[in-house]
Amino acid sequence: MIVPVSAQDSTAVDKSHDIKLKSFVLPAATFGAAALFTSNGWFGDLREDAQKALSNKGQHKIKADEYLRFAPTAAVYALDLTNVKSQHTALEQTEILAMSAITMGVITEGMKMTVKETRPDGSDNHSFPSGHTATAFMGAEFLYREYRESAPWVGYAGYGVAALTAYLRVYNNKHWINDVVAGACVGVISTKIAYWAYPYIFKNAHCKNSAHIIGMPYYDGKHGGVNLAVNF
Repeated sequence: MIVPVSAQDSTAVDKSHDIKLKSFVLPAATFGAAALFTSNGWFGDLREDAQKALSNKGQHKIKADEYLRFAPTAAVYALDLTNVKSQHTALEQTEILAMSAITMGVITEGMKMTVKETRPDGSDNHSFPSGHTATAFMGAEFLYREYRESAPWVGYAGYGVAALTAYLRVYNNKHWINDVVAGACVGVISTKIAYWAYPYIFKNAHCKNSAHIIGMPYYDGKHGGVNLAVNF
């Protein structure tokens, strides 16, 4: 005879929205340091030296940066078609991405209009910070947060692609080194803000991956044990 004794539920909580304040300190401080190099003098000289070493002075441009900036974001949706487990549904991902993009756009365009830094090639005065780099790192942070539990290497690869995008912006003489550093910080911060704010803005979001575990002890007159049922 089987005698039910008790049942217990356990819930595994999605922690992708648990963003600590200290995680903003390093990118914010780095952005501030990069802003110092928009001035002339010693900081300007260092920036000029870095540009000479890293850029190709606009010759033999490699246009891959125009497409690579979107690669980390595209990878999120591509992986949704596989069996790799993400933190959110495609709809939730799109909502988070939209919040990240809006935040990134406001910060980037606001700084461009405020600082009015001339590009290395002299084409315009919208150099600081780099929008291409911000887009790439926004996507890399997005990719990392969605798959850091199931496939962390995917997130690391996304950051590699973002770093390559940043380098190509300098190599093609479209940005100074401090522009791309600042752009990377803006991208990361924008995605962090979106993940932190998402549960507060979308109250009905399914941001918890629940695993219900039911334990059913039994005894048949001779043997005892526990039957476990797991519902994902």
